[in-house]
Amino acid sequence: MHQIAVAGHLCLDIVPRLWSTAAFDPGRLLEVGPIAISPGGSVANTGGALAGLGAEVTPFASIGNDELGTLLRAQLSTEGFSHPHLSTSSVLTTSYSLVIEAPGTDRTLWHHTGANNEFDGTQVDVDGQGLVHVGYPPLLPGVLTDGGRPLLKLLARARAAGATSSLDLAVVDPNSDVGALDWASILGSVFAECDIASPSLDDLTSALQINEPYSAALVSRLADWMLTCGVAVAAISAGRHGLHVRTASADRLRVGGAMLAPLAESWGDRSLTVPPLRVDSPVTTNGAGDASTAGLLFAISRGSTVEQAAALAAACSAAIMSGSRPTPAVVTALDHSLNTLFASREDT
Repeated sequence: MHQIAVAGHLCLDIVPRLWSTAAFDPGRLLEVGPIAISPGGSVANTGGALAGLGAEVTPFASIGNDELGTLLRAQLSTEGFSHPHLSTSSVLTTSYSLVIEAPGTDRTLWHHTGANNEFDGTQVDVDGQGLVHVGYPPLLPGVLTDGGRPLLKLLARARAAGATSSLDLAVVDPNSDVGALDWASILGSVFAECDIASPSLDDLTSALQINEPYSAALVSRLADWMLTCGVAVAAISAGRHGLHVRTASADRLRVGGAMLAPLAESWGDRSLTVPPLRVDSPVTTNGAGDASTAGLLFAISRGSTVEQAAALAAACSAAIMSGSRPTPAVVTALDHSLNTLFASREDT
């Protein structure tokens, strides 16, 4: 079984239960339900889904020396991370997100970046890892200095150690300091050291300042650009429009590290789009994209086909939206074709 390092953004998600569309009129008292508090961010969401599927995962992130940090560390232990590598800031507080999600609507996030500001990639031990996944660089200012050079160095260091490098993005706030950066240049640079990239369409269009509605042509154009920059496997999620997977040549995949290189012949020069699985009563969209990434990465770690990887990504996303943690039992119940993935290659 390949060891997987999941690094980058980590926070506490604080989610009040809302009975109707929230209103924020000054002086008004609005009754809400109980809150749910859980680890959030790419490290917890993608890492947790990977662990639930059966992967051996080591998290790397930064927290504050405060009550939220203590709670976050304890909750990570209950999620199955027995030895998380968490650096503790003596200055900055633990990151958190208030997740405002009224029934039938997409979520709004009020986010405090906190100790994530100190994460610069040097904390990540890449030795012995089969894959190093980095999540949410738009929420990690420390990896974006000098045109994203710290992020580039982390991905290059992972590849030099023989690991497959992986990157997921986040939506870029155009009104923030991060939104003023030259994202076309940053991504063009870091994608050269990125074997797998799994952004959402919104991640890419916000970073690249593309004001264009969804179209298959837009997704295809962005996937082509990612491969031209050097990415081996581009997986772009587009909500109800599904997940688009585009791969580079077999020659590029052969230098894709421990997890990707063995799949070069069967994964080279592939293109497919899979629709999302139907969820009759969605509970949340929070973490669904991260779970999709986890499904893709786990399938690759098991030596799957492209079709199986895309199917598992869709099933993991649907599991989260249904209110369940992705596990072999949950995802195979959603898609019976995945039974063969979990019944095979136990020695990997």
